[in-house]
Amino acid sequence: MLRLRLAPPRWSPQLLLAGLLLLVILALRNPADSTELTRLDQAEATLAPDGRPVETRLVSLRHRWEKDFPGLGGRAHYRLRLPPAPADEPMAVQLDHSGSQLEARLNGQLLERVGTPGDSRTDALKGSHVLRLPAPLLQAGPDNLLEIDTTMQPLRAAGLGAVHYGPLSDIDARHTRDELWSRDLPRIYAVSLALIGTLSLALWHRQADPLYGSFSIAALSGFVRVYDQTLILTPLPWPAWGAVVAVCYSLHLCFVAQFVLQALGKPPPWLVRGIHSLLLTVLVLIAASFGLGQPQLWTGALGLLMVVGLACYGHVLHQLQQTSSPIARLLSIAGAAAIACGGHDLIQVRMGIGSGAPYPLMPHAVFFFVLILSGIVVDRYGRSIAAVHDLNASLASRIGERERQLTEALATLHREREAQALAEERQRIMRELHDGIGSQLVGLLNLLDRKVTDLPTLSEHVRVALDEMRIAVDSLQPLDHDLTALLANLRYRLQPRLAAAGLKVAWDVPHLPSHTQLTPQSALHLQRILLEAFTNILKHAQASTISLHADVGGYPEAIRISVEDDGIGRPGHEGPGASHGLGTHNMRTRAMMIGAHLDICQRPGGGTRILIEWPISTSTPAPTSSTAPQSVPPQI
Repeated sequence: MLRLRLAPPRWSPQLLLAGLLLLVILALRNPADSTELTRLDQAEATLAPDGRPVETRLVSLRHRWEKDFPGLGGRAHYRLRLPPAPADEPMAVQLDHSGSQLEARLNGQLLERVGTPGDSRTDALKGSHVLRLPAPLLQAGPDNLLEIDTTMQPLRAAGLGAVHYGPLSDIDARHTRDELWSRDLPRIYAVSLALIGTLSLALWHRQADPLYGSFSIAALSGFVRVYDQTLILTPLPWPAWGAVVAVCYSLHLCFVAQFVLQALGKPPPWLVRGIHSLLLTVLVLIAASFGLGQPQLWTGALGLLMVVGLACYGHVLHQLQQTSSPIARLLSIAGAAAIACGGHDLIQVRMGIGSGAPYPLMPHAVFFFVLILSGIVVDRYGRSIAAVHDLNASLASRIGERERQLTEALATLHREREAQALAEERQRIMRELHDGIGSQLVGLLNLLDRKVTDLPTLSEHVRVALDEMRIAVDSLQPLDHDLTALLANLRYRLQPRLAAAGLKVAWDVPHLPSHTQLTPQSALHLQRILLEAFTNILKHAQASTISLHADVGGYPEAIRISVEDDGIGRPGHEGPGASHGLGTHNMRTRAMMIGAHLDICQRPGGGTRILIEWPISTSTPAPTSSTAPQSVPPQI
């Protein structure tokens, strides 16, 4: 006789473990209340839905407004009679998840107000509220009347939750426990989702791995959904904020499913397309539900999201049977918990079937996926580090050889640059000696050949030659872009010559800013421009006073140097910018080569004014020998 032996599926332990985890969560969330607490199960309610007649009837607590009046807003007035209170102990009342906005009164006296009635940004339902009952307001006997007024918005969960009455210490303990599960833990989950979502987004940006992209969308959209559970005051008014949270919740669940498929390997294309199609359908249902005021459409969308989760979990179980990999085991456990919590949230929280749980469990289940992704990131990072070490080991010898070659090439290039710089400096010095001192000596030699014996003339040629030599030597000194020091050195060189000519010198040079274009070559050009100016004054101006002034100004910002005399001026001068002779032409050419502007004009009251404007931010290239101006001996 043939006997078939059916082996249990290998994922049965995972389902069992997930079920145990869910039972632990439920047990921890709903421990037994203190025997000192009294739960008020009924209230007399006056219900006024928008557009419908007012109803007054007895309601059971928890009373769900959206279940009695789906898609409608309105107002409700609840009345509860409190049992007699002991005289020696402070008493309190806890309202479990009531709202959307509420006011509570004891014997006509206001105890607490959460939000302004009708303010759609306030959602008091997201927390539990402790009403401390002042002893003077409590009356002897069962005649203490607790009145609770609430306002509701369409499509929003609202009503009056369970009401517990008892000693303040027991109420505070119960409130602390409820806040832990409904708001404190979700805050932790929200921060975790934000951090891991940002990390995943950064990893996706750097590595373009679809796994990280899917989880970044899932985590960041889940952050909005989970953090909303802690917000009594929402960023946007209802129903706009409700639609935002619904969209984020849908993205969160669908991309968690896509992440699970990608974590198991290459996901089936048909299943991925199915998830995207269902997501698009869900988004359309969300728009219709919040736009048309039809809450059942959003409930149907949540049912489709359950279909997405079940389809994804079926693939997880299939992969677990095929490979039995550790990641498949982990995902099967987390997936089972997520499916169970999602069913709980849909049936009890959304539809209110059974006891009607006040807050969802899905945020607790999703936290398992955060831990799994952290493990995947650590594992992939470890493998990438190992691969990098292997790659470094294989490339070490080639990198070393390349470094040696680059070192040799750099040393050769450095030597060539030093040689080139030395050659260029020698050529510059030779050119300056030829154009400056050389031209003066040639002029002096011509005078001697013509047997000119005029000692002042010969002396002037010698002085000019010495000035040229000193300027050439000064240009070799380190300048550090200090124009003030350059002008001070020029004054030191020219002062004896000016004093010998009997000229008074007014030298007004404050501390000038550094000029990045002040190189030895540009310094030499500037000195020669000023030397030419002083030489012309000495020879032709018949002046008694020379003044040099320097400052910073203009737009664009420039260093301005002016040389003025009180002499006879320039005969035949035709206005600013006129040019006379090769010497003036050379001055303009040198100014242009350093990026400066030269202007020569008549000075008011007599004399000549020479102005040099040198922009501080100039980027004019250094002059070359091919563009050097002609040097001319001073005219005698």
